Amino acid sequence: MMNKTRLIAILLTIFSSIVFGQTKGNQDEQAIRKSVVYFANTIKYKKLDQTISCIYPKFFTVVPKDQVTQLLNMTYNNPFVKIDVQDMKFASVGKPDLVDGEYFSLTSYYLKLKADVSSMNEDMKKKIGEMLIAKYGKGNAAYNAKEGSYLINAPMKAVVVSKDRKSWKLVLAEKEYKSQLTKILPKKILDKI
Repeated sequence: MMNKTRLIAILLTIFSSIVFGQTKGNQDEQAIRKSVVYFANTIKYKKLDQTISCIYPKFFTVVPKDQVTQLLNMTYNNPFVKIDVQDMKFASVGKPDLVDGEYFSLTSYYLKLKADVSSMNEDMKKKIGEMLIAKYGKGNAAYNAKEGSYLINAPMKAVVVSKDRKSWKLVLAEKEYKSQLTKILPKKILDKI
């Protein structure tokens, strides 16, 4: 009788710890997804001041905030190439790693973008196409001649960072930022990128 009760107690303890562990993992993933979706929506709706507020503050120690703001404006408020976010899909959300009091998660997602180049001449359209193919790959950038726009399936990576596992800030893990990222992200996280 005692062994049966003890066995049930042990099984309940194991079961509850597994369930709690999964719940915490799901809460992290939900909070991370929510933060990344919010970031993408600030771009989609061209609320670029809010986009800036989504970025990991330490990033501004290596790239000045006004430079990031200028880049966002040139990209998303450009009168010659109108870029719109059409959709977003997650590929993966990494389990958060605690390093020096902050949690870091590597997250991969796809942005479906539409780049309207209809106001450009043919030579410029071709150059934009070459640039998009070089950045995203041939299969991820297609020209729609009828609309004068490129449809882009942009694979993206970001490192999201939090001190409390509730509020997450983001830094894009793009190759062109690798040298800056080495100054603000722990080696353990950089090695995953």
